[in-house]
Amino acid sequence: MKKLARFIIGIKKELKKVRWPKKKEMIVYSVSTICIICFFMLFFVGIDAVLGTLVKVFG
Repeated sequence: MKKLARFIIGIKKELKKVRWPKKKEMIVYSVSTICIICFFMLFFVGIDAVLGTLVKVFG
């Protein structure tokens, strides 16, 4: 039981050291992530469409 208590105390100490992002930073990070996801989604949809067309033409 003492190990568990020490573990939880250690977690609390480490979380106090964490630098949490501000609201504005969080918005920028979220928008950046969504844009990157949309870019790769469109990229893979395009590749899928091209390969699908090639399979229909040559398959």
